[in-house]
Amino acid sequence: MQKVPYDERTAANCRAREILDRIGDKWSVAVLYQLSDGTRRFTELLRAVPGISQRMLSVTLRGLERDGLVSRTVHPVIPPHVDYTLTPLGETLKEIVSSLVLWTHLHLEDIDRARKSYDEVNGGPTRRAAVPAPDLTRR
Repeated sequence: MQKVPYDERTAANCRAREILDRIGDKWSVAVLYQLSDGTRRFTELLRAVPGISQRMLSVTLRGLERDGLVSRTVHPVIPPHVDYTLTPLGETLKEIVSSLVLWTHLHLEDIDRARKSYDEVNGGPTRRAAVPAPDLTRR
């Protein structure tokens, strides 16, 4: 596998990080995976991606469309019919996204075992430290 030199300070790598953040977030991966089977309507995607809200699906699709990975087609009918499909650029992610989803399913039990072992040694799941509430009585 070819590796690209990575230095956070370069403009190209800052932009690459931004794009990785987009395509690597949990909702984008799920939406891209669903679209890898072909064109879907908004409501089909909403049903196919468990846990996503209507608003979050809209935001995710808008971002993927802006990045040129998804195209949106509005059909002039009542009620509005909107289709989403992968663009040729989005198609280049199909194998990568499918491999990532497959990897997670193949390793679910391994990850569960690792988490259980970690939690036994470290006293439970990792949690963020609570941020104390500000003392509003002091001046």
